[in-house]
Amino acid sequence: MATPSMEDYLERIYTLIEEKGYARVSDIAEALNVHPSSVTKMVQKLDKSQYLIYEKYRGLVLTSKGKKMGKRLVDRHALLEDFMRLIGVSEDVIFDDVEGIEHHLSWDSITCIEYLVQYLQENPARVEELRQLREAEDEIVE
Repeated sequence: MATPSMEDYLERIYTLIEEKGYARVSDIAEALNVHPSSVTKMVQKLDKSQYLIYEKYRGLVLTSKGKKMGKRLVDRHALLEDFMRLIGVSEDVIFDDVEGIEHHLSWDSITCIEYLVQYLQENPARVEELRQLREAEDEIVE
């Protein structure tokens, strides 16, 4: 079972590989704003957990397990961002909010949110009703 920290690394490694074709320790450190030594320690843990294969000074490669988990984590993050937008959360807080909650939701909850997002995307009138409800509430508060 991956820890929240392992998930953050896997998500970032997967994204870097998708974008650049590779992920070096220095790239990961820069992307996560951590020291390269911290990345090396985590990469070694991920190697032991069989999410990737790491060879010192040669780089790393995600295993099929690592690719599957990385994609799942990237998809979870995108889903939660979509959900936040649909319910009217301000763009300037979405990323931080998603980072704050993504590790605390069960995969069952994620699946339920996925169905709700799909429903709302297929029924834009419901999204408009939600927006109007929020606006009406905001007028009462003011």
